[in-house]
Amino acid sequence: MVEEMKAVCLVLHDVAPSTWADYQPFVEAVDALGDVPMTWLVVPDFHRHDALDANPAFRRVLDARVARGDELALHGYYHDDQEPMPNNPRDWFMRRVYTHEGEFYRLSREAALARLHAGLEMFQRYDWPVQGFVAPAWLMSDGTRQALRELPLSYTSDPQHLYRLPDFSAINAPGLVWSARSAWRRGLSKILSDQREQRWREASVIRLGLHPVDMRHRFSRDYWLHTLQRLLADGRMPLTKIDWLTRQHGQLERAA
Repeated sequence: MVEEMKAVCLVLHDVAPSTWADYQPFVEAVDALGDVPMTWLVVPDFHRHDALDANPAFRRVLDARVARGDELALHGYYHDDQEPMPNNPRDWFMRRVYTHEGEFYRLSREAALARLHAGLEMFQRYDWPVQGFVAPAWLMSDGTRQALRELPLSYTSDPQHLYRLPDFSAINAPGLVWSARSAWRRGLSKILSDQREQRWREASVIRLGLHPVDMRHRFSRDYWLHTLQRLLADGRMPLTKIDWLTRQHGQLERAA
């Protein structure tokens, strides 16, 4: 029996023209390691004032990444939450404490479908292949789930799973992610991430979920680069999310 190849997926969240300055030095450092494909979670109009349509220079950056073999996935449309104010304690916590950016947390099917179509049309305009959608903060309403079942996408995800579409079949895909807004959060994030990495040593894939704020602090930026290097040295194959899913599907078919 052939041993399953373990993988690592490097995922850049909140990709937009204004966050490229945060990511660029890190991306250059990763490129220097060799052939390490990445998944870029692209926001069409980040916070409603950072439209990709108005930034041809950054679109050329993404064109070049696609040509290298990187994956672009749709990551919301605005990456902010301007729906009516929360009217119960749970929604208040999720939308005002946990995050202010849960764009798809409260959307109806119709509203989610309209926003998803707009994002996919942007990808089509620029000839960018797209097979994945990741909701900002991984928060999705029932209406969003209904909308995703109607679209030609292959997967969505949350912090610990990938979900094949349209049936939302779950696949374990544990992910490391930091809260890097303050020094104590960064310290705690490292402790938790180190523990989780040890716990997931036998996992078939580990996702590294980076955010722009991680890149603004040397402590967190160095953690991600060193963790990637360590996982590669351990023999993990670097893959985009869609490439890993495709390999998983092929393994299942061969086993059937």
